[in-house]
Amino acid sequence: MRVAKRWAAVAAGLAVTVLAGCAPVQSGPAATGADQQTGQLRVWLFDEVNRGPKEAVVKEAVTEFQNAHQGVTVDVQYIQVQARAERFKAAFSDPKSAPDVAEFGNTDLAGYVAGGGFGELDLSSWADAKDLLPAVLDTGKVDGKVYGVPWYVGVRALYYRTDVFTELGLKPPTKLDDIAPLARQIRAAKPDLLGISAGGKYTYGAMPFVWANGGDIARKDGDKFVAAIDSPESKAGLRQYTELIADDICPPAQCAGNGGDASVEAFRAGKAAMTIGGDFNRKSVDASAAAGKYGIVPLPGKTEGSVAPAFAGGNLLGVMKGSERKSLATEFVKLLGGKQYQRKMFDAMGNMPTFGDVQADVAKANPVVEPFIKTLGAGTKFVPVTANWAKIDAQALLPNLIQEVATGGNGLDAAAKKAADAMNAAFAS
Repeated sequence: MRVAKRWAAVAAGLAVTVLAGCAPVQSGPAATGADQQTGQLRVWLFDEVNRGPKEAVVKEAVTEFQNAHQGVTVDVQYIQVQARAERFKAAFSDPKSAPDVAEFGNTDLAGYVAGGGFGELDLSSWADAKDLLPAVLDTGKVDGKVYGVPWYVGVRALYYRTDVFTELGLKPPTKLDDIAPLARQIRAAKPDLLGISAGGKYTYGAMPFVWANGGDIARKDGDKFVAAIDSPESKAGLRQYTELIADDICPPAQCAGNGGDASVEAFRAGKAAMTIGGDFNRKSVDASAAAGKYGIVPLPGKTEGSVAPAFAGGNLLGVMKGSERKSLATEFVKLLGGKQYQRKMFDAMGNMPTFGDVQADVAKANPVVEPFIKTLGAGTKFVPVTANWAKIDAQALLPNLIQEVATGGNGLDAAAKKAADAMNAAFAS
């Protein structure tokens, strides 16, 4: 999930993008059984740094919905992403303060469902649903049931400075092994530039290295998750990523404390030759010192020509379990989350649509998004779908692991074992 700051650009993620977890609520509002067809429909959406374009699209959808439903009004409130944990916790506990429809990050889904906050959605009669990308729809599911319609998806790719690469006679990397030597070569030739802007807190910039090497955050063992971040494959990916946070590429003193936003900001400011950035960062880069001097390619995988799996971040639209207007709420989700308004949100905000055919249309009209669509098509990964993920996220176990290694505070083996032990404690709780 991306945070509203993204858009300082989310996240993050998801939100990109920084992903912040919140503890699952233990009990949600009781379902009333009522399904009123008139009255006020309450909607919560996330605020943005530049909310105007988003608000204009939402107002258009609200007007269309109200015109089609006499006696119905739609009240939209924009909530701060950073305050969502408290807002949703209160809403789950008190139906009177709860919305009927809400936007929320896909990494929060499992915790919210476990807390009884959101109801299952039946998309079987929705014509648009057949074109939802299966891997993206999976981010709206818990135990095979759909609880959220993916409103947009965010993935990351490799941004690079075309002027710098041309001047030095370089080409974009075609496999992960190429990135560190390439970044080192650039910094040696241009000491005022970071070879690549990486970050010790940039979890979703690091995870593609782990996934491309065959590693993972965790694996399913029966009905539980077990940490896999300390597996040989995961450590190979972590070693490859943390190699980038070094004096001859991206000095730890400058980069170890950076998350995704700060990593992209260095590229925007003209201080880095490469960075891993999201589709949601593109408009911001176009308004920066790097404008007109950059290209984007999918982050390469372990073998030449392959694409590293990216984290499938993004936000969902769902219906609160205690809503007294479930049918109206579901209809509004299908309208705002449908093809027509997803395309409008792309044009307004750059949000990547979650429908295959809409993505194809967007790519045709905007070739610059092709690397992100290719990344999606190559396959994405996600965080463990469990309510316990919120605890792991809140403890910042993955960023702490990366920072410990990048700063030399702990060796990779020790840092990975420490993170895995803490994850397993959270999974078992």
